[in-house]
Amino acid sequence: MKSHFSKVAVVILMVWAAVFGAQIAVFAQTNWQQMQSVDDVCKAYPEKIQYIFLNLNLDYPGLQEVKKAYESNNIPQACKNLLNYYGNSNRILKDLPPVSQKSTTAADSILQDIYTFQNVSGQVPRLADGHLKWAHNGPENDIEWAWALNRHYPTRDLLDVYAETGNPKCAEYINQFTKDWIISSWPYPAKKSSTAMWRGLEVSFRVKMWSHVFFDLWNTRLISPATKLLILSSLPDHAHYARNFHAQGNWLTMEISGLATVASSWPELKESKAWMDYSIATMVASMKDQIYPDGVQTELTSSYHFVALSNFKLFADICRKNNVPLPEYYTKTLEDMYNYLALTMRPDGFGLLNNDADLMNNREKLLDAASEYKRKDWEYIVSNGKSGVKPNSGPSYVFPFAGQLISRSGFDADAHYSFFDIGPWGSGHQHNDKLHLSVTAYGRDLLVDGGRFAYRGEVANKFRKYAVGSASHNVILVDDNGQADGPKVAEAPLAKNLYAITPEYDYGSGIFEKFAGTEGKFSHTRSVVYVRGKFWVVADHLKTDRPRKIEAVWHWHPANQVQVQKSGIVATANERGNLQIIPVDASDWKVSEVKGQETPTIQGWYSKEYNTYEPNPTSIFSRQLKSDDTFVWILWPSEGKTPEIQTRILSKDAQSVKVRVTEQGKGSWEILVPFLNSKSTQVMILPNN
Repeated sequence: MKSHFSKVAVVILMVWAAVFGAQIAVFAQTNWQQMQSVDDVCKAYPEKIQYIFLNLNLDYPGLQEVKKAYESNNIPQACKNLLNYYGNSNRILKDLPPVSQKSTTAADSILQDIYTFQNVSGQVPRLADGHLKWAHNGPENDIEWAWALNRHYPTRDLLDVYAETGNPKCAEYINQFTKDWIISSWPYPAKKSSTAMWRGLEVSFRVKMWSHVFFDLWNTRLISPATKLLILSSLPDHAHYARNFHAQGNWLTMEISGLATVASSWPELKESKAWMDYSIATMVASMKDQIYPDGVQTELTSSYHFVALSNFKLFADICRKNNVPLPEYYTKTLEDMYNYLALTMRPDGFGLLNNDADLMNNREKLLDAASEYKRKDWEYIVSNGKSGVKPNSGPSYVFPFAGQLISRSGFDADAHYSFFDIGPWGSGHQHNDKLHLSVTAYGRDLLVDGGRFAYRGEVANKFRKYAVGSASHNVILVDDNGQADGPKVAEAPLAKNLYAITPEYDYGSGIFEKFAGTEGKFSHTRSVVYVRGKFWVVADHLKTDRPRKIEAVWHWHPANQVQVQKSGIVATANERGNLQIIPVDASDWKVSEVKGQETPTIQGWYSKEYNTYEPNPTSIFSRQLKSDDTFVWILWPSEGKTPEIQTRILSKDAQSVKVRVTEQGKGSWEILVPFLNSKSTQVMILPNN
């Protein structure tokens, strides 16, 4: 009988909508901004309101009055009863900030439809009917901008401002913004989409915002009954999209966490339990697929590792809140992912700038994680040793599946730090940068990755090819060519012969043999030895079947003052925190300095985050390579003025190179640097003459 009644009600409403459709459309077009009440929205969009009840489990505890009114065909009363049910829910945020007229510059801009996404600000135009132009690509015609708009980032920003200030204008704008989007989004396409409105990532981000709008702002009474009902009408479509059209890899974690948000925040929906069951199975499988045993996400990009971690963690929080158990594997892997961020964090609190990452300060995030997981060792690292407990391991670490060697002199703020990439290409957001080396010391970035610039738009048109190519990294270029694509994922961890960490030194070694547009055979093997607390030795062993032009490229952070000395040494002249690049026994290098070059090719540019860029000094050592050879560089950091360093190659062959390094008046070292053979590494401290 219940099913028969529901079908009859649907038929009646469909006939009513067909007869009066034109009048409804006119009402909605002219009055959507003023639409506030239950009666308003029931009159304007009866089929959408009916859709709510078709997707509700009316036998869910607490919905008795809703069911009674609905089966009496009193739809407005059923809506009011439903809102009363939610209003009495323990999910409603009880504590609200005191009302004030305080605001921020960013919030004031949003209230004028001026948004800033990825460091680009612009005003979204309004259409003739008053709706925002949701497909607007921003000032630089970048669909990433439109995607950010449809993720409801302005809602997130205004929620934060409202929590701080209690300014009702923030909540009032959120009310209109949300209502505007939902009405503009019809009809739901029910198929996989890449549009600004209905791509999977935007679906997920949006419903996570709506859970806060719906519950956290309920008691403000500034989110209208009409908007609340429209949210309820749109949730089944969002869940349907996430369940049926989600992507794989890192995107999956974001999209499925949105599905779990709908399922857990609105368990009254008929499919919520099935959605949650599917979410758990899918997220566990995804974690196994995209997280290496060393805790690193397979894209090997620190920002996207954090995105994946955030969504895996959000899902775990959702399950914990709803008393849904997760496998031990899931919770342990979460901790491993945080561990990776802690162990790779630079002394200044920022994470790696590698592949398509932004330079992100992870200090506060990791302090929170250290507290939650009771990891005093993380707290020690993140606080530069000011609190917590010193780790039993370290200070250097290797991640054998990711193929990343982190070398450090210690955990203090002035520590030497380097990142050496000897792993796979990555499963997404990759740059062609194997064997790249970044260096930080004495609180200063010295040698850097070029960054990601942008994906689309004017900035990307100019810089994207440079960003992903080898030319923006500290690697070797061959006949003006960079590296080709490498293996996406690691099938096994690094062989033990490729790395070593000892109390006195770190060793890492890797090989790359596939260069784009290069004829014949060429391979580059790079081995790095970090003499703890002192300096780095970089040995480049090149094998070729014909003469080549080679260029060793070293990119400096823009804040460095860089000088080329007569001896071929390139050094910084900063007040504090310096580095010398010393080519050993190779006076025939031609050294050039490039900064902000646009022709004939892009070179000497740096991007610390999306849509930002600036010139940076870039040292290019070039020469002709007639046959197989090995070249050695000493990277010598110093807190103040750079000292005089003497270097000499003592021997070299196809297996290794031996060098002597002397700091005048301080001491000498003899270092045997093997290629692809960690056990042969030797670091000898010689008596001071």
